[in-house]
Order: sequence, then C-alpha cells, then structure tokens
Amino acid sequence: MKLVRSYLEWARGERQFSPWALLVPLACVSQSFARSRNFAFDHGLVASYEPPIPVISVGNITLGGTNKTPFVEMLSRHFYNMGVRVGIVSRGYGGRTSEPVVIKGTSSEREIVGDEPLLLASRLPHVPVAVSRDRLKDVEALQKHNVELIVADDAFQHRRLGRDVDIVLVDACCPFGNGRLVPAGILREPPKAIQRAHIVVITKADQVSEDDLRSLRQKLLQYIPADRLFTSRLELRCWSLWDGSWQDMEDFTVKSLPVVAFSAIGSPESFRRTLDQAGLRVLREQRFKDHHRFDLRDMERLAALKEELGARYLVCTEKDVYNLPKEPLISPLLVPIISTVIDEEDRFWSIVAEKLRPRLVVASNGYGEDAMGALLAQKVKKRFPCAYVTSFPIVGKGEQYENAGISVDSVPSESPSGGVIKYHISDLLKDLKSGLVRHIFSQLKAWKKLRGEVRTPLCVGDVYLLLHTLWGQGQLPVLVATAKTVYLSGHWRLERFLLKHRCRRVWTRDSETAKELVRSHADAVFAGNPIMDLTCDNNSGYFQWPKEKGARVLLLPGSRQRAYDDMKMLLDAVEILNKKTSCVFVAVIAPSLDIEQLVAAAPGWRLADDGRGIVKNGLRVLFYLGPLVSVATDAHILIGLGGTANQVCAGLGVPVVSIREKGKLVQKKLLGDSEILVSPDPQVLADTAFVILSDSELRQSMGEEGKKRLGGPGALDNVVEYVAREYGWDLRCRVYQKISRIINQGDDIHGSYSTNS
Repeated sequence: MKLVRSYLEWARGERQFSPWALLVPLACVSQSFARSRNFAFDHGLVASYEPPIPVISVGNITLGGTNKTPFVEMLSRHFYNMGVRVGIVSRGYGGRTSEPVVIKGTSSEREIVGDEPLLLASRLPHVPVAVSRDRLKDVEALQKHNVELIVADDAFQHRRLGRDVDIVLVDACCPFGNGRLVPAGILREPPKAIQRAHIVVITKADQVSEDDLRSLRQKLLQYIPADRLFTSRLELRCWSLWDGSWQDMEDFTVKSLPVVAFSAIGSPESFRRTLDQAGLRVLREQRFKDHHRFDLRDMERLAALKEELGARYLVCTEKDVYNLPKEPLISPLLVPIISTVIDEEDRFWSIVAEKLRPRLVVASNGYGEDAMGALLAQKVKKRFPCAYVTSFPIVGKGEQYENAGISVDSVPSESPSGGVIKYHISDLLKDLKSGLVRHIFSQLKAWKKLRGEVRTPLCVGDVYLLLHTLWGQGQLPVLVATAKTVYLSGHWRLERFLLKHRCRRVWTRDSETAKELVRSHADAVFAGNPIMDLTCDNNSGYFQWPKEKGARVLLLPGSRQRAYDDMKMLLDAVEILNKKTSCVFVAVIAPSLDIEQLVAAAPGWRLADDGRGIVKNGLRVLFYLGPLVSVATDAHILIGLGGTANQVCAGLGVPVVSIREKGKLVQKKLLGDSEILVSPDPQVLADTAFVILSDSELRQSMGEEGKKRLGGPGALDNVVEYVAREYGWDLRCRVYQKISRIINQGDDIHGSYSTNS
C-alpha cells in the first residue's frame, strides 16, 4: 500500500522528487503513441465506425477520479425522464466478460461485469447497461433492446466508436497531475486532445478555491472556446445504510457523527472532502487502490478499527459497496448518495441537443459533380428537415450548392483547368502558376474545421475525392462514383483497395462496374446512374426554344477556364453550320463563367440588346443560364465540349459532337456511338453536325445508343434511403426533435435520486 501511495503522490503532482521519476522516458513513448494514434484516426488511416444510434461519450484524459460514473448516471437519468429510451455501454473495469452482457438492476456478478456497471444499473433499473471489452459489440447488443440513444462511459480514447457528442471531464482538484503521461503521470493523452471535445466540464468545481478554478479555466481555454466550457459539482442527496440491502436514512443527522472511512476510488480526496463538508467526524481514513476488491479480512480489520476508535459507523462510497465480499457484513455501512449537478444547466442541455442534431456534408470535385451533389443535398434536406446539411465543393465557388440553398464550407477556387487536371500538361502548369498548391492546403485546412462537426461524408466524384476525404475527415465516406467505369479504364488496384477498405459503400454509374468492384470485395451497388438523376429533378420547368424554324442546336463551351478559348471555335462552327441549314442556337453557360469575358473571346460578336445572348450580322446565339436538362430535352443535337453535361445529353437521347482530345477519347469509351469526336476545327465540327442533322436514322440510332449506355436514374434516392437505414438518420432526427422540444419547453427532467430508483 505504501508503494502504491508513493506512486500516486508522484503521478498526481503531490511530490516533486521521487524514484518514480525513472518512468519519465516511458511517458515520452506513451506520448508518441497517443499522437500517432490520434493522427491515424483523424485522417482516416484507422476509421471510426458510425453506429445507427446517436452516441454521447463521457470520458477524460486522466486515470480516474473525474466522477465519470455519476455524470453518466445524471445524463442517462435526464434522457430517461425526457422519454428517450437510453442505454449505457461500459468497459466494466475489473470484469471478466469478453462478450456483451446486458444488465438491469443488480442481477449480474461483480466478477463478470465490474463495479461501475452494477452501480449504474442499480441507480437506473429501467436503463440497460451493456458491458464488454468491445464497445462496438455493446452498441449492437443494445440495439436489440430498442434503445434510441447511448451514453458511453469512459469512451473518449475509444475512437473506433463514432460519437455524436464528446464530453470530457476535468477534475478541478487534480486536473493534469504532474503533467506527464502514463506510466510517469496520470495523463492518458496530452492536454491538447481536449480540442476534440464538444463539451468540457470541470468537475468538483466547488472543492477548490476561486483562484485555482480561474487558473484552470485559463488553461482549458487554450484548447477550447469559452462557450464549450462548464463546471459541475457533487451534491449529497441523502444517506443510506447498507447491510446486504439498501435502507434509506430519512431525517438522519450526521453532524459530529464519529466514523471510520474507507474507499477504493480514483479520487479519495474528493470523498474525504464530501464527508468533511457534511460534518462527519472522521476518526480514521483507509484508502485502497481504485476498484480494489475487498475480502473478508479487509472488512474484519475495518470493523476492528471501528470498535477500537469508538466509531458509530464505517462509511464508504456507493461504488465500494459493489466490491464488498459476499459474506454477511459484521457491521452495517453508512453510504452517502452522491449525484452530479451541472452549472448553467439550460445552456448545457441546449448545446447537447444542438450537437445531437444530425449533421452531414456533401463533397464533390467538379461542375457536373456539384450539380449531382447539390441535388443529393436537397434530397437529404427534404428527407431529414431538421438536419444540418453543408457542402464542400473542391473545384470552383460552389454556385450550384448556393443556388440550391445549401451552405458552402470550402475555399472558393479559380484555377485555369477547373481544378482537376484531365487534359494537357499545360493546364497543370497554368494551375501551379495560379496557386494550385496554396489552394490545396487551404482546402485541407477548411476540411479539417469540419472534423467532429459533421457525420459521415457523402462524396460525389472519383477516388481522388475519396483520398481527400480520408486525409481530412476520418470517417468512412459514402461514395457516389461518377468518373470510373469499366467502359473507360476501370479501377486501378490501389483504387479497388481503397474502395474496399476505406469506403462504407460505393454507388456506381453502371451495373458492370458494380460487379467489378464486388469481385474485389468492395461494398458496391448499382441503383441507377447518378448522372441521369439530374434529368428527372428539374424544378425550373422546361425551356421554351425560339419558335423559328430549323434544327435546334445546343452549344456547350464547358465550365472550366478553357471555355473562353473554346467559345470562339464553337461560334465559328455556328456561322458555318447556319449557312448549310436553318438552325436555332442555344448556348448553356455555366455559372462559373463570366459572360462579358465570353463575348470578348469571340471577335465580331456582341451582346444582344436584351442581354439574353450574342449576335453577329443578324445571326443570334441565345444564352441559357438554367439547368441543362431544361434545354437539352428538346434539342436535336449537342456540340459540346463539356464532361458530365455531354453525358447527360447522350443519356437523354441527344446526339453529341465533340472534339478529339485526351479527356474526350476516354469519355468516348463510355458514350460509344452516341458521340462523334472530330478534330478541333470549326469547319469539321459544322460538317459533322450537318451530316447528323441531315440523316434522321443516324440521329435516332445515336440517341438510342446514348440512352442504352447511360442508363436510368435512381442512385441518389437510394443513397438517401441507405443513410436513413444504415446510419439511423430517421432515429437521429426523432431523438433530436424530441429532446429539443422538451428543452425548449423548459420541462423538468431531473427525476428522483435514491439507491433503488
């Protein structure tokens, strides 16, 4: 006991010099391990698992003594009184079970589940407590008990378990010990780890001086903002007598009562202060190591000490009761029933409720992907009205998200290629010159800010976006894959590996690609082409083409910076084609393009008086700024230099004429005979378009091929339903709405506190 006491005095910072200082080098090893582990979880190298039930974690960064168990009990009681079916998961220190054991009341043995779960189950007989070494299995076990919310005891370091709210407790009496990590101190990880917490609570705030409390506040404010910091205190609710069963001691006076105290808890000093504040006269105090399992000899010695000193009672903590031997007690024990009281309670519960609000981010990496991402975000918002939905477009300014009413959290970009290098090395050089490297780091920094604030990312794009997500967020994302397909190049071995191990599920754009990924053991499904979802969710109505007779020719300069150079080529082709046959021309202008700059790129053309297009020598090209599908449905042909837009038109049955270059050659493998590629020459573009317009059978066969190649819609709706089912978003919304309503109404959520409640 003396050896243990001397170690604790050193670790808690109560002794400046000790032979235990020889452990300091091992603390450096612990610190390196903790930092490496946190880095791995933060960046997705080791992924967390998001259960389909909201989870609140209560933990600390030190070894015991922060009153986690009373705090877990307080939270669970409050949720139960709100009408929420709450469950508790616990490691069960000292227990021997490896498989989950769910207990209610005190039906289980301490040797199996440990002391703290028994205490919680006793306090909360209607709340199931799951105990095992694997908290993920505990969550699965509680799902069978139809719980709606889980409170995880001591789970701050258990990062495999995803959580909606992270609450960290800091002991006001001994916040960081000697400042060293185990085994040289009591820290489990560096104080900086507190930054991960959504809420930090200073416990036992009433047991230290105002100066000490103020000093501790200042230290914690280095890591968290002031609005996330709270204080709590322990409140003595009543006294009980334990002699094999609980007996409430109503109207019991303890002032000046002579007692012998003993405890086996992480912070015996706090227990002693509680006794002193209650007015007990403590004749002697015996301290044992935390979770000490008392035997008959221990109790005989304590009983003898009581008789020797003339004490009326032996007094211990409620937790110690569950570590007593099975033999009948020689002397009944006096037990204080303690509960946690949070200061600024209304503000605390408001923050808890807000953090329980479902939060999701949709990320994308291109103009076409942004369109699909914005539509997906809208579907999520409609399906879960209470959810907070944000977006993270990697490329461009996110206009499509903003137009859809979705907030944008990324850093706007203006790169010559559009941000993703697909075409020429010259594009890469232009991007580098315009600050590509700086933008990448800015995006990573912006993505980092979302860490811990949103749940599983929904990604629209290719595997490169997946890599970005993994680096910045840490959760296994859901991927709507729009770039890779077996009709193009398929997936590289590394890509298949990442999709298998670092992605929750992948929605592919065709069935054959899904089959390819399934063979690689990735969770991949085909539920319709996400690109074609853009064709059936148009709220803007259909575009009314001009009534002039002639072929309806759709022009698409693209959405990237090179569109300004390509616009001249398209307009030159327009002039040539118009001489061959009567045509009506409409150019779809992406929000990322500047119209004045487009006009300036085409010599001889000027902006029309009504501002709706450009004119030259009586020839008119109408500008359309709305959704592509609105205008493409009734088009006869597309002369397009875009990516996703070309595919949408092909899927709608519109023949496509484009230029032969690296990116389009790859796309040609997907579109097949629905697209004709020619040299980047206005004359050739016009001639090819004329041939298609003149041959109705050719135009029809190209349209049918496009519909066959692209397939139908449905993927995005399937993604939303998957999120609702597998991530429990229906449940999360119900819980959030229920808790928010009760808190806003100011209803009483305390309930009674007794040992047999």
